[in-house]
Amino acid sequence: MSDKQKRPKLRTHVWVIYVLSIILLSVTWYFQWILGIMMMILLAVSLYYSIRSEQALQDEAEKYITTLSYRIKKVGEEALLEMPFGIILFSEDYKIEWANPYMNQFDDGTLVGDSLHTLSEDLIPMIKENKDKIWFELQGYVFETVVKKEERLLYLFDRTEQSELQTQYRNEQTVLGFIFLDNYEEITQNMNDTSKSHLNSQVTSVLNEWSKKYGLYLKRTSQERFLAVGTKQILEQLEKGKFEILDEVRELSGERNTPVTLSIGIGVGDVDLPTLGELAQSSLDLALGRGGDQVAIKDESGKVRFYGGKTNPMEKRTRVRARVISHALKELIKASDNVIIMGHKAPDMDSLGSAIGILNIALANDVPGYIVFDPEDVDTGVHRLVKAIKQDKELWQYFIDPDESESIINNRSLVVVVDTHRPSMVANEVLLQKSDYKVVIDHHRRGEYFIANPTLVYMEPYASSTAELVTELLEYQPKKLKLSMLEATALLAGIIVDTKSFTLRTGSRTFDAASYLRAKGADTVLVQEFMKEDMEVYIKRSKLIERAEMYRGQIAIAKAEKGQVHGPVLIAQTADILLTMSEIAASFVISERSDGRVGISARSLGDINVQVIMEKMNGGGHLTNAATQIDDITVDEAEQMLKQILDEYYEGSDSK
Repeated sequence: MSDKQKRPKLRTHVWVIYVLSIILLSVTWYFQWILGIMMMILLAVSLYYSIRSEQALQDEAEKYITTLSYRIKKVGEEALLEMPFGIILFSEDYKIEWANPYMNQFDDGTLVGDSLHTLSEDLIPMIKENKDKIWFELQGYVFETVVKKEERLLYLFDRTEQSELQTQYRNEQTVLGFIFLDNYEEITQNMNDTSKSHLNSQVTSVLNEWSKKYGLYLKRTSQERFLAVGTKQILEQLEKGKFEILDEVRELSGERNTPVTLSIGIGVGDVDLPTLGELAQSSLDLALGRGGDQVAIKDESGKVRFYGGKTNPMEKRTRVRARVISHALKELIKASDNVIIMGHKAPDMDSLGSAIGILNIALANDVPGYIVFDPEDVDTGVHRLVKAIKQDKELWQYFIDPDESESIINNRSLVVVVDTHRPSMVANEVLLQKSDYKVVIDHHRRGEYFIANPTLVYMEPYASSTAELVTELLEYQPKKLKLSMLEATALLAGIIVDTKSFTLRTGSRTFDAASYLRAKGADTVLVQEFMKEDMEVYIKRSKLIERAEMYRGQIAIAKAEKGQVHGPVLIAQTADILLTMSEIAASFVISERSDGRVGISARSLGDINVQVIMEKMNGGGHLTNAATQIDDITVDEAEQMLKQILDEYYEGSDSK
């Protein structure tokens, strides 16, 4: 019994009264002993009665406390055993030592002796990570588990209904989509009304059947544009099917058997409808910027997912657009104090040639122009071209290093970025923040990361190279523009290298641009001189090719030995050569780089979309030409990651 329960027989104030009474009794006894005897007897009786009464009260209190303790203990035991949630005690080696009866419903016998791993594979790792709360699913129930690690105790609360409500809320979130017929105008421009009406009917019929199948609301808002409204659950079903509607529409064709292609931009997230519409439009712009025939999905965080894009973009740009862009660029240049041009890091022929072309446009409009060039960032593939440029004093004077470019730029400078659109890949990213006017000219498919707030964008993913785009812009500049032989040759070298000597991604406009450059004095023999390679490089590439292995019957994967470092140009050339061999539809070359990262260069003949594969490894590029660089990974790990992504890619293709 506690100290509070061990009370004296009489309380203090009673003893005080009796002490005072004894004192008064003593005085009375002294003066009247007979009265004193009578009073003493009465006092003794009173004391006896008080002690008995106090004892009775104490006995009654103790009895009540004993009864109450028993009831509390019983209630505690019943509560522990009959609580509508799970309670588990586990040992130091994470085995269940005791579980209340609530947990017996999840096991025919008893859970005692089993590992926590039998409940969930995530439990033990998360307990080791000192997680206070863990959510997991067990036999169709969703539990929120509170962990008391010091007591080795788990409380499991059934949150199945809450989880179902959350899932229902998430599934019913509104999703907006904009559907655009990429080449509708080009296909129908020469059609008569009957043929056009028939094509419209075919497209509408296919899209209506698709929307009914998945429960989408679909409305045609113009000849080439549709609005789709659905839910997140419908979107998940569409993603599982890899948006087979792209293939179904592509089977339709207009005159000359030209396939019809779709681009779809989708906005999703817990945001208001106007924001959802902006996300959908931004996604559509992204899909179109990557060449069309694909789906882009953007959520409220800005994360983008892509589907489709498995066909080569059609050459559909017009001379009108090139002339409009050229005129707009001329006006921007004239309004600027100077023009600073930069390509990507480790520039190639296309990047250097394009930069030289833009430099000529700036000089033709009487505005100073400069090319940002880092002499320490030159790959062996362009060192002959760089050497020729250095020998041309008239041209070399316009090349400046990144540090010097920061000293001459001001808020009225025009920054022109060629052959890339990713901020992290430009020669000097600082320049993008120091100027209010930026122009992007690129032939790569648009990726998730893009230079912010560009004044003018000329992106044509169906062009062979950026050099081809720049050459067309040159044709609409002032007549006093005169390309030197070396400058024209540099542009032609960019086209030849990117098209693999006019064998890949080559359209009629590519030959028009090459013809223009030849007329300006471009030397094809000099291009071959620029493209020559050293014997040492040839041997390294041959050793890489020797290590190539076949995967899935038609994919060649070449992996450099651990510790061997190769430049991006060499592994790209290796991938190109592998692609020329029989029965190889795609090639991937993996190697360590001088910057400590692992580089992968990917090539294909068009049946396999290497851009999509490289994007899943934080890279990008074209349908047939892509690459990536990965941090904190070994060559072997990169190979395993690549094979896993290839497996997912093939499984997605087979499910169609």
